[in-house]
Amino acid sequence: MPRPQPRFPEPDTQPFWDATRDHRLLYQVDRTTGQVVFFPRRHSPYTGTTDLEWRESRGEGTVYAFSVVRLNRHPAFAQLGPYAVAYVDLDEGFRILTNVVGVADPTTDVQIGLRVRVQWEDQESGVSLPLFVPA
Repeated sequence: MPRPQPRFPEPDTQPFWDATRDHRLLYQVDRTTGQVVFFPRRHSPYTGTTDLEWRESRGEGTVYAFSVVRLNRHPAFAQLGPYAVAYVDLDEGFRILTNVVGVADPTTDVQIGLRVRVQWEDQESGVSLPLFVPA
């Protein structure tokens, strides 16, 4: 069973999800203040303006916080075994909730401060999910 997917049309986040198809991680910047905006949305949380610019992240960052899920009964996650759910601080100045993958044991191999980079998981729906691996 696939992971839960966004439902389209999605007017606030559509450009973000469209970019994932090309393995591009986008974020927004408020043109008035220069402040980074993430998660994608139509209006700036700082000024209320719709004058937001899309930019592409290099996809590199640091684990800010994490938790290891040892048992999940949702069919899309049940076969994963233990997996790490993490907040990753991207170098461009935004934080994303994601999974850290590509480790032998998430209970010992994921740490706060771990440098990570994006790795894409393609979905049958056409979008790709930004997951992260140790850099």
